[in-house]
Amino acid sequence: MNHTFAFSLIGAGVVLCSALSIEAANWPSWRGPNQNGIAAESNFPVKWGQSENIRWRVDLPDRGNSSPIVWGGKVFVTQAVDKEQTRSVMCFDRTNGKLLWQTGFTYTLKDQTHQDNPYAAASPVTDGNVVIATFGPAGTAAFDLDGKQLWKKELGPQQHEWGYASSPFLWKGTCFVFQGPGPHSTLFALDAATGAERWRSTLKEPLPTERTDGFKGNLPGRIGSFSTPLLINNAGRRELIMSLPENLIALDPENGKLIWECKGLNPLVYTSPAWGEDTLVTMGGFFGSSLGVKPAKGSGDITSKRSWHEVRAKKNRLGAPIIYKGHLYVMNMDGMAECRKLSTGEEVWLERLKGPGAKAESWSSFTLAGDLLYIANQSGDCFVIKASPTFQQVAVNSVGEYTNSTFAHSEGELFLRTWKGLWCISEVRKTAATVDPN
Repeated sequence: MNHTFAFSLIGAGVVLCSALSIEAANWPSWRGPNQNGIAAESNFPVKWGQSENIRWRVDLPDRGNSSPIVWGGKVFVTQAVDKEQTRSVMCFDRTNGKLLWQTGFTYTLKDQTHQDNPYAAASPVTDGNVVIATFGPAGTAAFDLDGKQLWKKELGPQQHEWGYASSPFLWKGTCFVFQGPGPHSTLFALDAATGAERWRSTLKEPLPTERTDGFKGNLPGRIGSFSTPLLINNAGRRELIMSLPENLIALDPENGKLIWECKGLNPLVYTSPAWGEDTLVTMGGFFGSSLGVKPAKGSGDITSKRSWHEVRAKKNRLGAPIIYKGHLYVMNMDGMAECRKLSTGEEVWLERLKGPGAKAESWSSFTLAGDLLYIANQSGDCFVIKASPTFQQVAVNSVGEYTNSTFAHSEGELFLRTWKGLWCISEVRKTAATVDPN
């Protein structure tokens, strides 16, 4: 059962937009404006602490693994409150952390997930006209930038013991939503303005005939994909990329028809694909397989185009990689950062990122600004390292709060969501300000 609710401070005279130009560098989706984790700017803080270079911090009402997005003067996060059985989007003033509005709905049915994957797992997306958020079987909803709910759509069942995590993506007025993992996994293309379905593609989760990943010898094991759809320009042709059990595929974003597929993944996929330098990289989960491929206007089965293929990984990966200057960078779940050659997949370096916190594990994805990589571990230790074939750690900064989220970059400021709060990291002010969300 669903009930819509809304909370807004518009009538209270709160300033909704900062003086920042709408032309400012927005971070409209998980992984940024080009879905590659790379910021358009490089002027971001390198050093900060719980009371140093913190512009503001605001409490959040419950846990969540989603990441913030930024558009103009507003910061958006998805939020679920377990006790209240609610799913919502929260909007904050980027200048001071004040809550501008919170709109969402209740969902009282049992929603399967894992204790480490709260219901606010998928990040929202915006194009400056609408903000869209998905909450698995509870539904996908769109809001205008003042918090009015425009539409809500339930896309059918989604059943997996670890829940969901795939984030929506917007392109030319179409919102792509992956309703998975699970036996009913489907990729939807929805009209962003109305929620009307434009097309759907049912994505198979085949029962494997053999396994080489961490479930070796256990064929049923756990299967499924948590991947976020990725739109690429492949030699002038737009392709919608998905990492699925056993296959990397490309669909036509206009109609959902299959363009090509590349075999070589294991049956369980945590990470989302990465695109750069005419190469796609995808990595399986739970010590699964990885591959690099140059699709170059491929069609049908392009498995033979693979640049490299690793059947079983030494490490377990969840975060998406960064591609930069002939190398790829990825954080492994055990907290070890890794650099590989893009052309061959050969390991260049593997280094543990050490911080003051007790939990070195990380579910986050690297972001890149200039030649600096940013990432956090589950202790809230935040690392800045060089994107270089020679390992160089630049800084370690701790916010001291558990997080599985990825940084958002905008106008020289970093935004990070933890299980307790939302942080704005900036060199504008030298002392922290904690904002009362009420």
